[in-house]
This record gives sequence, C-alpha cells and structure tokens, in this order.
Amino acid sequence: QTQGRLEVFEANLLVRGSYDQAAQDCSAIIHTASPFTFAFKNATKELLEPAVRGTENILHAANASKNVRKVVLTSSVGAIMGDMRDMKRKGLTAFSESDWNTTSNINHKPYEYSKTEAEKKAWEMAEQQKQWELAVINPFFVMGPPLSPHLHSESVGYMLRYLKGDYKKGVPELYMGYVDVRDVAQAHIYALENRAEGRHILCERISTLLGFAQAIESQFPNTYQLPKKIVPKWLMYLIGRSARMNPKYIKTNIGHPIAMDNSKSKKALKIDYIPLEKTLEDMVNQLIAFKLVK
Repeated sequence: QTQGRLEVFEANLLVRGSYDQAAQDCSAIIHTASPFTFAFKNATKELLEPAVRGTENILHAANASKNVRKVVLTSSVGAIMGDMRDMKRKGLTAFSESDWNTTSNINHKPYEYSKTEAEKKAWEMAEQQKQWELAVINPFFVMGPPLSPHLHSESVGYMLRYLKGDYKKGVPELYMGYVDVRDVAQAHIYALENRAEGRHILCERISTLLGFAQAIESQFPNTYQLPKKIVPKWLMYLIGRSARMNPKYIKTNIGHPIAMDNSKSKKALKIDYIPLEKTLEDMVNQLIAFKLVK
C-alpha cells in the first residue's frame, strides 16, 4: 500500500510535447517505456524510433518542467554488450559500466541497438543542461512473478516455452544474465531517492540456458519437460532459422561465455540480489495461479 495520489495522463512516446503536462510539477522522472519484443516486422519503427525519440521527448519534458531535478532511465545490458564474443575480443574478464555495445545495428540485434542509441541520446541531453541529474539502470534479462495474467511480455513467453516443453530436446550453449523484477524496481526507487550517478548493471548471475532449466528443476522436480542436454553449435547452424537465430547470431553468441561485474549496483544501490532459484519459484507459482501453466 502507498500513500499519495495517482494521476493518469494521455501521452505518446513519438509525439514531442506529449509529456510536458505530466512532467510540469514533477521533481523526478523514471522513464521505463521502450518496446522489448522479438516479434517485430519493422525494427526501425517498432524498436528504434520509440526508444530514441521516446527518450528524447521525455527529457524535453524534463527540461520544460523547470522543476525536475532527477531522471532515472531504464536502459539495458544490451547498451553495454552487443555480442557475447565481444568480451573475449575486447580482452575483458567481465563487462562493466564503462563498456558500450559497438556491434549491434538495426539488422543485427536491433533491440540492443535501440537501447544503445536511446541511452546515448539520454547522456547527450543530460550533458547539455544542469537542471537535472541522470542515473541509468542497465538490467539483464528481467524475470519474476507477473502482476497480471494479461501479459504478452518476452520474459513470460520465455518461461512458458520452457514449462510447456518447447525446449525439451535441448538448448544451445548460450549464456544469459538474469535479474529479479523486484530488484529492478527497488533499484529504480533507490536511484531516484538517493545519490546515484552513472550506469548500473543489474544481474544476479550468468547462466547457460541449460543451467536456467536446471534451476527450474531444482524448485519443481520431475514436474516439467525441461531440456537436459546442449544442442551442438554445428547443429544450430542447421536448425537455427526455426529458433529465430541466423548464422551471424550463432557465430557471435553461441559458445561464448560472458561475465558481468555487478559490484557497483550492490554498493551504490544497496542491492542484495534475490537468488535466481527464488525468482523462478515465485514466477512459476504465479503463472500456475494465473492458470497459464499447470
């Protein structure tokens, strides 16, 4: 429960001035809205423009307000890292907040590209004024219990594909970072209410897709048809199209271990990360409660 007042304004990320009224009397803004979907037909219109122009229009509203003193932007690890193999190619032991995605473009990993360009725009506009401070949150793949059964989110779809046996024959050797949605929410609140500067990687751990399945199995033994083996990379080149993976993605991401330095988030945002096992337990139980899975 919270005390206070909620006001709802009609607005459009692509319309300049659309957020001016909402921001007028605000002292702070959290900007979270940017499309995250792999089911797109036009990456420029569905991903890039809402991300970049939306960020630009929100920050123009902050400037117009004269009252805003703090802006917290939801970016992504996708703005820090492009392809998994970038870590080795750059000679890194782990990605950190000083790294930028340099390998994505509108045709290759366009979601990551949209988040990179949007965050660059935010820092560019932040440096052009002295009215408000900018803090950026860079989460990896956000998982956790959904608030509503009426969701079409990538994270829920990702989990349901595991639980419904879509990957039971095996998964590629792909490394992914995970963070609980509740930790992401707390990070935004802490950054808003306290001194928080720069970028902040949010990632509880890195795991292979098989390790992710094993974490589900540990909480729900012998319940779901989860993958138990790795699909060889050579085979992924043959079946990759059906898994929405083109040859370039397979070459630059599958079989390339990664690591994330999350020490800044622990120190600066006081995050005590929820373990992935707890995240998955709560998420599956909520999906069961919503009758989205048995």
